[in-house]
Amino acid sequence: MTTAVKDMLDTYPADLGGVDRDKLARCIEECIACAQACTACADACLSEDMVSELTKCIRTNADCADICNATAAVLSRHTGYDANITRAILQACATVCKACGDECASHAGRHDHCRVCAEACRRCEQACNELIASLG
Repeated sequence: MTTAVKDMLDTYPADLGGVDRDKLARCIEECIACAQACTACADACLSEDMVSELTKCIRTNADCADICNATAAVLSRHTGYDANITRAILQACATVCKACGDECASHAGRHDHCRVCAEACRRCEQACNELIASLG
């Protein structure tokens, strides 16, 4: 399947320095999807009757969305690539996705939006870890 992320990577005029384009594209896509899921989950939590019980979830969703958005942006820039920065932001993203996934999973039995968000967080965490591993 062709995506805008893949199309943009394919049009980059310089070498990506051995970065696995498929893993990179998947990671960017999962970061974007996770940020959207976290933003929507936080908003849905705000609409729940017991919103006061979901404050940690809302905060974790907001943190995860911000870090996923930043990670997608950093991974989309290749000129002047710095592997140390890439590894650091990927590790931060995997860490926050694990925390958010765990938090949302704890509410998944009562709130479908938390279940969907937890799944998106798990996919993003996995994509980040796979890209880290491929960087060597």
